[in-house]
Amino acid sequence: MREDGRVSDEVDERVTPPLVDEAVKKAAVCWVGVGDGPAYALWCLPLDGALLVVTGPGEQAAPGLADTDAAEVTLRGDHGGRIVSWPARVDRLRPGTEEWDTVAPLVAAKRLNASGSATELVARWAAEGCALNRLTPAGTALSGADLPDGPLTEQPRPASVVRAVRKPFRLHRVRRR
Repeated sequence: MREDGRVSDEVDERVTPPLVDEAVKKAAVCWVGVGDGPAYALWCLPLDGALLVVTGPGEQAAPGLADTDAAEVTLRGDHGGRIVSWPARVDRLRPGTEEWDTVAPLVAAKRLNASGSATELVARWAAEGCALNRLTPAGTALSGADLPDGPLTEQPRPASVVRAVRKPFRLHRVRRR
């Protein structure tokens, strides 16, 4: 509505709800699920209403993300709990394109604990085939009462670093008091 009370002919071009916009702006970690697979916690960089995520050799693992065009993204709020989930359009940025040359150095500059400079990191990503993905909101977001009530916990996934734990060795007998 305009100030004079008449209905405006302009259409609001906002596609995403304000909650998604705010959650994306504050995101440092997102949970991304591809298809029916489990969601993986990934560090991300918000940029222009989308999240940028790097996956691949030497970086975080998100099986299937680089090869898909859709994913499910969940973000947390200031209290640490889930506040919104939304379907995302996944666009992979390719090395050598203008988009890659603009965005990859921004993401590399925010990468924590990286060895080398941001320029060296971007070159390594291109050489090793790492995927720089843009996750853009593309559908109806679930928030508030629409989110699942349960904790959604699951058994830990098998990993090669897990070993069987033996009883600790004791040199002397421990006396009980």
